[in-house]
Amino acid sequence: MSTATASPDLSPAAVAPYSDEVIARRIGACPKLASLQSVNRALGELVRSDASLNSQIAAVIRRDPSLSARLLRMVNSVYFGLSTRINNIEEAVFFLGLRQIRELSMATPVIEEMQQLQQNVPFVLPWKELWNHSIGTAILTREILAATTLHIDDDTDYLVGLLHNVGKVVMAHAFPEELRQLVEMPAQNPADFARLERELIGWDHARIGADYLRRHHLSEEIVNAVTYHNEPDRAPRHRLFAAAVQVADHLVRHKGITGGFEKVDPIEEDAWINLPGWRILYAADGPESMLARASIANSLQRLPSMLQGLL
Repeated sequence: MSTATASPDLSPAAVAPYSDEVIARRIGACPKLASLQSVNRALGELVRSDASLNSQIAAVIRRDPSLSARLLRMVNSVYFGLSTRINNIEEAVFFLGLRQIRELSMATPVIEEMQQLQQNVPFVLPWKELWNHSIGTAILTREILAATTLHIDDDTDYLVGLLHNVGKVVMAHAFPEELRQLVEMPAQNPADFARLERELIGWDHARIGADYLRRHHLSEEIVNAVTYHNEPDRAPRHRLFAAAVQVADHLVRHKGITGGFEKVDPIEEDAWINLPGWRILYAADGPESMLARASIANSLQRLPSMLQGLL
């Protein structure tokens, strides 16, 4: 008479995590992304120059069919509310403005190359939701930091938000089976989900992503922000970047743009004011905090229409 075998326990505690050496080796085996080292340099130089003409910027954009398509989708989205459809790149540049052109030029090559890392994943993952969440977090991180005293003369404020979840993309390539289990595990909040990742793999997506970005020689500010975006109070330096990403991440989740990789409880209204990141940014609940809350409410209202058509 045959006896039924018990199915294996797939909870994190039942699986021993990998050693640091194995994790580092698997991350090192992931393909390198050229876009992380030169994010559309030709276009970036043009949009930073006051002397550049819309026609020059449009000429560079036309060389990239994917960027051109995203540009036209964005300018024709509900957010701009134009009465006639725009089909001309030069007109689109005029309506969007240099800041949004620069953001698009950074996000497009990064997302397209990251999509290459997902090709060998043997199961379906909600990639579009992840990209929407990443871009939404980038937009809000930039807006949050713009209201602080931090002086930023490059695009670090946007990139830290865009890349904060790159570790999840790397996990899909380096630890596909573990990620398959993780996406089915419920968690109370992002920090709790990171704990599940550490128990199952050994490192969480923040540490994995930071290691991957460090191998691409990205700046210390970006690497630190990605490392500590779930616990900015532990960041040894550049805490404002990590704090802004944590707050932006929760705000975007509250709006229902969750990223899709985690079964995390919904973020309640104003839950972000209890985060370490909020306290780092605004200290006590005084005038600065009240102004920030008003500004954030306005940004959140606009976010879905800003994201429409980008992907």
